[in-house]
Amino acid sequence: MSLKRLMTIERHIIEQQKEFPAATGEFSALLYDIAFAAKVISRDVRKAGLVDILGYTGSENVQGEQVRKLDEFADEVIFKAMDHTGRLCCMACEEREEIIPIPEDFKCGHYVLLYDPLDGSSNIDANVSIGTIFSIHRKISPGERGTKADCLQPGNKQVAAGYVIYGSSTLLVYTAGRGVHGFTLDPTVGEFLLSHENIQIPPRATIYSVNEGNTNNWEEGMQRYIEYIKTPDKATGRPYSSRYIGSLVADFHRNLLYGGVFLYPADKKSPQGKLRVLYEANPLAFLVEQAGGLASDGRQRILDIQPVDLHQRTPLLIGSREAVKEAEEFLQGKR
Repeated sequence: MSLKRLMTIERHIIEQQKEFPAATGEFSALLYDIAFAAKVISRDVRKAGLVDILGYTGSENVQGEQVRKLDEFADEVIFKAMDHTGRLCCMACEEREEIIPIPEDFKCGHYVLLYDPLDGSSNIDANVSIGTIFSIHRKISPGERGTKADCLQPGNKQVAAGYVIYGSSTLLVYTAGRGVHGFTLDPTVGEFLLSHENIQIPPRATIYSVNEGNTNNWEEGMQRYIEYIKTPDKATGRPYSSRYIGSLVADFHRNLLYGGVFLYPADKKSPQGKLRVLYEANPLAFLVEQAGGLASDGRQRILDIQPVDLHQRTPLLIGSREAVKEAEEFLQGKR
């Protein structure tokens, strides 16, 4: 085993934080708490077919979507792993309508956690890779307890973000503003070990990921862009290969490693877009920019959006730098 593989996520976080003069153990411990929650979720995802956590609960979430048992389970695991540590002032989750306060009998900390407990959970019955997405901000409101204002910060204020993908192995990828690093869970020792150091997304895409079943609902610029990347041209590496899993974390992770662009544009059915700014777009945008890529809503940088609602949605073009720039040009009528 190489020395790189002996680097645990806890040690990596601590060593990265040494570069910040004002760093505290509170932030390092917070990231490790998230890693612990991911281990618990990973354990139960892997035996989902053997225990009663597949299928629906019979209720709807704030988005009007049917709640799956695994969504509810993952949400509860993250909440219980984080609420008592004294490192958070509040949380917010895709599954819950309002912010999640820290219980009165627990101490509050200086950070805010925003999370999508189980992205792509509709695929779990088919054994498709799914994931957890998270975003961390510093508290900005006065007083001890967190408020909605602490959650409604633009993505460029994030101090850390990441995702966990539950697939053939469990992989945690995160950034704290010092590059993007991936850690694979070694079940024999129960630790996340460094497996992907300083991930950089290729500047040009070879893959595009989009639900082409929505083609007739897209604006003309997006339709023309898709035709463009399917048209052969050796100089620009076209056509791109189409790869679409339908699980955002899985599609994003593949494109991050191989070079690609994920597209979920606005359409006639969802003119404001479909993906959530706080729980999906912002954390992945922070990650992709740290890896050398771009994230846009077609008109502006995702990280510059000022959220006004906990469940605000946005179009999303994210991935290799050149591909996102090209998509923007088509949507803005420049090509």
